[in-house]
Amino acid sequence: MASHIDRDRDAVIGLTLPWNSGVVEGHVNRIRMLKRQMFGRAGFTLLRKRVLLA
Repeated sequence: MASHIDRDRDAVIGLTLPWNSGVVEGHVNRIRMLKRQMFGRAGFTLLRKRVLLA
């Protein structure tokens, strides 16, 4: 197991960094939800307005 961890050292070091992408993932999740709600209702312009105003 130690040899596998050593081969993947960059990924292991990435787990110990103090920052994460949680805020970005929250925004992506919100945009996906809006996109699902509006599926088949309107075009890109209305979706863009909802994303920017929500």
